[in-house]
Amino acid sequence: MGLWNGEEPAKQGGSEPERTADGPVRSVGGPARGVGERETLAARDASAAEADPPTGSDGTPPRHAPAPRPADPAPHTGPHAAGEPTPPGGPRLPDDRQPSDAPTAADGPSLARVGARQPQPHAQPQPQPQVTAQSQPRAEWQSSAWQPPSAIEQELYDAKTRGDWARYVTALAHTPLFVADSRERVDAHPDTVVFTPYRDPRTRTDCLAVYTEGMLPAPAEDPVFHSGSLGWYARVWGPKDPPWLAVNPGSPCEAYFPTTPSHRAVWQQHADRAAATDAPHPQLRALIVGGPLRGPVAHGLACGALLSVNNAELWNAMAYHGGGYTAERDRLSEWWGITSRADWQRTLELLLRAEMTSPVWEFTLGIRRSLALDFAGAVDVDHWRQVAERALWHNAAEAAEPRITPDGVTVAQPRSDAEVRSQVAGVRRLIGRITRYEARFRADGLLADGRFVRSVEAWDYGRASCMARWGLGARYCTLSEAEQAVLRAGRLSQANYRSWADFSAAYILGRCLHFDEEEFGDWYEEMVAAHRLLMSDPGSPWRNLPWK
Repeated sequence: MGLWNGEEPAKQGGSEPERTADGPVRSVGGPARGVGERETLAARDASAAEADPPTGSDGTPPRHAPAPRPADPAPHTGPHAAGEPTPPGGPRLPDDRQPSDAPTAADGPSLARVGARQPQPHAQPQPQPQVTAQSQPRAEWQSSAWQPPSAIEQELYDAKTRGDWARYVTALAHTPLFVADSRERVDAHPDTVVFTPYRDPRTRTDCLAVYTEGMLPAPAEDPVFHSGSLGWYARVWGPKDPPWLAVNPGSPCEAYFPTTPSHRAVWQQHADRAAATDAPHPQLRALIVGGPLRGPVAHGLACGALLSVNNAELWNAMAYHGGGYTAERDRLSEWWGITSRADWQRTLELLLRAEMTSPVWEFTLGIRRSLALDFAGAVDVDHWRQVAERALWHNAAEAAEPRITPDGVTVAQPRSDAEVRSQVAGVRRLIGRITRYEARFRADGLLADGRFVRSVEAWDYGRASCMARWGLGARYCTLSEAEQAVLRAGRLSQANYRSWADFSAAYILGRCLHFDEEEFGDWYEEMVAAHRLLMSDPGSPWRNLPWK
C-alpha cells in the first residue's frame, strides 16, 4: 500500500452516515464521512433493505424478503401477546413470569439471508462475557452477583427484573444483535447470512440465539458473528426459521420472543421508532466487565477514543467484534485497501511509524517547533514562512551535490528552480492553513491560548490503536497481536505528546488537514464534539487515566 501522495481526496456524495476508519484513501461513491469512522449501526441497518438483491432474471426470489405483516398490528407490552397461548415447556423468569411475547426491534446488517437451513441441535454458542487479556469468563452465571458487561445489558436486566417488557423491547430496538455463523461458509459467501438454530431444552423447540455486544466471546477463528437489529431480523425471518428468538440465552438478562408474523411486525414498529429517535454520535460507551479500564492497555485503547466516540463504539473493547466479521472486512477493504493479513500488518506498521501522515506537514511543523525552542516563545507566522522557505532552498541545493558515503558516491538529484518555488508556495499555503485551524481550535477550546500543535503524528498513533482492533474484528490477527499493537500505540503517544489535550489537538489537526479542506464542516465538528465529551465526561478515560 503506497503512502498518501499529499492530495486530499474529493468528497463523494452520500445520504447515509458511515462508520469511518480515517483511511488514507476514499472509495468512489462513498458517503461524505471518514472511512471506518462514522457508519452507525442504525445507518447500516437502514440501508440494509435497499442493498438486498432483487428478484433474479431466472425468476428466483430475493435471498431475503420482508416477513408478512398484518395491517396495523397492536404493540404488545404484557408478558404474552393477546390470544397467544403459552408454549409448552416455555422458559420462566426468576420472578416466575413468562418472557414477553411482545416483539421489539432495531435494524440489521447489509447482508442477505440464505434460505432457511435445517435445525442443528445443540449448536448454540455458549454465552460468556467479552474476554480480554485482563479478564476471564465466569464458569457460571450467578444472577445475584452478576455484573452486566455494559449499559445495554444493565438496561435489559433491569427491565426484565421489573417485568417491564415494553422497556426491554425498546432497549433491543436501539442495539445491534449478533448471530453466529461458520467462518468457512461466510468466506465462501460473504454477502449472506445463515441462521443456525439450536434446540432449547426449556422451550422444547428450536431457537435462534442472538447476543448483545457485551455478551460476545472473544474473537476466535470460528465462529464469526454478524450484527443486525431486531428490525432486520423481522424483515428477513422466513417461514422455516425457528419459532423463538433467544436474546442472550443462559444469562440473567436473557429473554425469549416468539417469531410469528404478528410479533415480527411489532419488532418492525419498534425499529422504525428507534430509527426516528436515535442520535448515535458522539457516544462515550465502555465495557464495565470484559474491557480494561486501567493500565497500559486501557491507555492505548484511549488513544483511539476520538474515533470510537465518533462511531459510538465501545472504546475499551479489546476483544473487538465491531459491526461483525463481514462489516469489519468491508471497512478495511473500502477505506484502506486491506484485504489480507499481510496488508493489515504492513498498514499497521506504517501507522505505528507515523509514516501515513504527509511528510510535508511534519517538515512544516518541525520548522516551527525548532524556532519555538530557539526563541523560547511564540513564533511569528512571517518568520516561520521565511525560515521554511530558506530550508527548502537549502535542501534543494544539498540534493544537487554528489555525496561520498560508505557505499560510494551518491548521485546528485538536482531539482529545478520551478519545482522548488512550487514547494515553497505550497508550504506557505500550508502554514496559513495550520494557523487558521489553530485559531479555530483556540476559539473552540481545543487549544489553550499560546499553545500550538507540534506534530500531527497523533493521527497515525490513534488510527493504529483502532487498526489493531479492526484487524482483530476482521480476523487478520489474534487478540494477543492486537493487544501488543495497542500497547505500542500508547507508548509512542506518551513519548511524543504531553497530555490528552495535546494529543487530541494533534490528532484533529492531522485529520482536518487531510479531510476538511478548511470547511470546518462535519470532519471538524465531529471531532470537536468527541473531544469535548472525552475531556468533560466523568466516565471518560481521558479523565481517569493519567497521561504518564
